[in-house]
Amino acid sequence: MTKLSPAAQAVLDAAYREMDYAPRRHVQWVTAAALRAAADEVCLRWAELKHPADVLNTIADELETQ
Repeated sequence: MTKLSPAAQAVLDAAYREMDYAPRRHVQWVTAAALRAAADEVCLRWAELKHPADVLNTIADELETQ
């Protein structure tokens, strides 16, 4: 496996901690899909943003409260 950037590794490590029951490759696919969906959402809502992190944090907050 090639070495990941620090940002990619941090995201993947967090996903592995939360999904330790799932096969690692599945965690990678799900994490990549989630990041792509989040990036699409940031692009769609760019005009109303003060900072892209606002949208990502709002999505994360919503998911954590489910």
